[in-house]
Amino acid sequence: MMLSSTSFDISLRLTLANNRVSRRCRRSRICSSEERRMREREGTSKHDKRSNINININIGKSGRVTMGDDDDVVLRIPSSGIAPPEGSQTPLVSALKASAAQDDAATFHFPGHNRGRAAPSSLTQLIGIRPFLHDLPELPELDNLFAPEGPILDAQLHAAKLFGSSETWFLVGGTTCGIQTAIMATCSPGDFLILPRNSHISAISAMVLSGALPKYIIPDYDSSWDITGGITPSQVECAIKGLEKVGRKAAAVFVTSPTYHGICSNLSEISRLCHSYKIPLIVDEAHGAHLGFHPLLPASALQQGADLAVQSTHKVLCSLTQSSMLHISGSLVDRERICRCLQTLQSTSPSYLLLASLDAARAQISENPEKIFSKALELAVEVTDLIKEIPGISVLERQRFSSFPAIDPLRLTIGVWQLGLSGYEADEILYRDYGVVSELVDTRSMTFAINLGTCREHTLRLVSGVKDLSATYIPTQGAEEERVENNSSHPPFVDSKMWLSPREAFFARKKRVSIKDSIGEICGELICPYPPGIPVMIPGEIVTQRALDYLLHVKTEGAVISGASDPLLSSMIVCNV
Repeated sequence: MMLSSTSFDISLRLTLANNRVSRRCRRSRICSSEERRMREREGTSKHDKRSNINININIGKSGRVTMGDDDDVVLRIPSSGIAPPEGSQTPLVSALKASAAQDDAATFHFPGHNRGRAAPSSLTQLIGIRPFLHDLPELPELDNLFAPEGPILDAQLHAAKLFGSSETWFLVGGTTCGIQTAIMATCSPGDFLILPRNSHISAISAMVLSGALPKYIIPDYDSSWDITGGITPSQVECAIKGLEKVGRKAAAVFVTSPTYHGICSNLSEISRLCHSYKIPLIVDEAHGAHLGFHPLLPASALQQGADLAVQSTHKVLCSLTQSSMLHISGSLVDRERICRCLQTLQSTSPSYLLLASLDAARAQISENPEKIFSKALELAVEVTDLIKEIPGISVLERQRFSSFPAIDPLRLTIGVWQLGLSGYEADEILYRDYGVVSELVDTRSMTFAINLGTCREHTLRLVSGVKDLSATYIPTQGAEEERVENNSSHPPFVDSKMWLSPREAFFARKKRVSIKDSIGEICGELICPYPPGIPVMIPGEIVTQRALDYLLHVKTEGAVISGASDPLLSSMIVCNV
């Protein structure tokens, strides 16, 4: 039956009114984020999954946990103290699905592709239409990232329970955003931040934003591999006491653990040391979101007492690229300042596909956290043992960095210098001839990330390719000695000296000079081989011959130099002060 225009108008108004009432009712039943958080903390909560894993530990009456073997590492297993809401195990995924299912809605909101109706054909031919259907803005039923009350808050509570934090925030700007937030939340202008000199560039940009001053620690370095490791508790203590001697106190300590190569610092001892001085510990755990979920994996940063841990959920876990999480534990860091920093740094138009992928990745681990990494670890052990037997190939093991408690078994780094090859050359051969794609390439090695999606066919292809490398490239003694001569016994930044703070250097007037005239000048740009994104030159530091020689050397070997305004490195930007 056809409705008259008046009847249609009334029917439409009633429908829209019901929808508005329904939305208001749904939202009115949701208390504020803080109210919910307080209510949930008052209730009885279960222990997080990690605290129930059998990792050969002894739990004493005090709650201190001593690991077995020879490591003598003491862990503090945190409990989130939060009971996630009952209902959907993927609250944000479910909300996104329900919202996108309204295919008969007359939509006048962003984004411009309008739920895929105007999606570019070149991209739909690649990924289909469904991603566009779920690429939605901040609709009421999808919650607000900066003031979560509904599915985002529920998803974050689930994540806090799984990872053992007191609170978790979802990040759509990657771990870079989380590191910047953590440093800005703990350091004010003029405060000192203790950090390793091989920290990620995001820590440098955080000091530009916050005005913090660096107190660098030179990390352990292995010249045979040309790889830097972590930092030790004694180095941290020395830095803290060094500041005390000049009447200063560190506002925070920043540690990268694990490193890109999987080297783990003794966070348990470092956190105990920091807390004895009432200094918060920030951990860049970009490469360690999986830690603590299996007996063969090292303990996580939160398990070892970190106050803030930032994880790239998209690296070893399975969320979409650019999505990460920030976790807080303890009471040394002001959570309200964390929220203000996130509001400053995060996009006001967050991708709900990224947010939902964090919810989904967390749920994937929650299904069977104690066993989900078993297959990946079996493959890692098998491929490592097979490659160890190949002549002329070295495998990075904990013995090379004996001052540190563990190396992530899912990170396989192989050295090829005995074959007379650089890591860049070997990587190109493996990719060209065997279709093997590595995660990280260095001057003397390649690193392969083994994860939940790794299959045996691919690990065997890697072994086959490395075997052929060994059989094909038999080095002469002179070739190997020449490569050793080009390798310094110290990291390229060992003699770097800061003349201006990162913030001062960032805003200073600049000039361009030839590369030969840059020695002794104040560096005005952040230059690093990428990946891993570890700066060789930092704005505000004096340009040294060692650092410049290293950059020119790795560029010759095939490295991509990031941050240099002149990619040929024939000139450099320096501070004109």
